[in-house]
Amino acid sequence: MNNIIEYNGKKYPEFQTKGNASQFAIPFAKHFCKGEGYDIGCNRDEWKLEGATPIDLTYEDSYDAMKLPNKKVDYVYSSHCLEHLSNWVSSLDYWISKIKKEGNLFLYLPDYSQEYWRSWNNKKHIHNLNPGMIKDYLKTKDFDTIFTTGIDLNNSFTVVGVNKQ
Repeated sequence: MNNIIEYNGKKYPEFQTKGNASQFAIPFAKHFCKGEGYDIGCNRDEWKLEGATPIDLTYEDSYDAMKLPNKKVDYVYSSHCLEHLSNWVSSLDYWISKIKKEGNLFLYLPDYSQEYWRSWNNKKHIHNLNPGMIKDYLKTKDFDTIFTTGIDLNNSFTVVGVNKQ
């Protein structure tokens, strides 16, 4: 049996209401996120990218999306977090400052196609982002080999870039 939900007369897979969107991106992230890195916004240990240092307000440490450990890492991975942060550009600027040269930024984000996730319907979401916006931003930051995906079954998209700085 397929479990679905309806929102504004449109049908979506029910799993979109359960959290852990990261589970859909992790198989691809494993190819890009190697070495030492951060999983920003993972929410809980069982949802984080294996091997990554979890960064989330739910942990009893002093780190969050705008206060990372004082070192550069091989990658920054984040799933369904950037849309919650007050200034996505400043957040990405900061995250990029923590990535080593030739390191990867891997973002998995909700797509506009899921109406409930739009910022005026879901007050936890501050931004409505799209792959083109993120790709254009990364180009201005000297990122290279930028990959973007289309919309997946989780109504989400991925952007991956290599830091040339």
